[in-house]
Amino acid sequence: QVQLVESGGGLVQAGDSLRLSCAASGRTFSTYTMGWFRQAPGKEREFVAAMTWSGGYTHYADSVKGRFTIARDNAKNTVYLQMDGLKPEDTAVYYCAGRRLTDIDSPGGYAYWGQGTQVTVSS
Repeated sequence: QVQLVESGGGLVQAGDSLRLSCAASGRTFSTYTMGWFRQAPGKEREFVAAMTWSGGYTHYADSVKGRFTIARDNAKNTVYLQMDGLKPEDTAVYYCAGRRLTDIDSPGGYAYWGQGTQVTVSS
């Protein structure tokens, strides 16, 4: 069993930056594709970014491409989401997901999930 714990969320102004972290337990973290998803109030959970276990492939939602960067440190069992140029529409609960089962950008495609961290961007 793998546990994922997100941190780093908060309240910021438009244009600011935040870095989210997701710490994973378990020895097999380094073998998993890891992803970030978000869910705004009244909306479905949506894909944000993902990275394969080696870091050799990354995939981003069009809405965050060029502003967000996913990274991982397998030695620390941690995956990061650097968010720059934040916009009010980025406001959501951000979730870390691990161990890809199917589609890399599908909320149903991962086995493990964190509890989420709130990101609020004011205009």
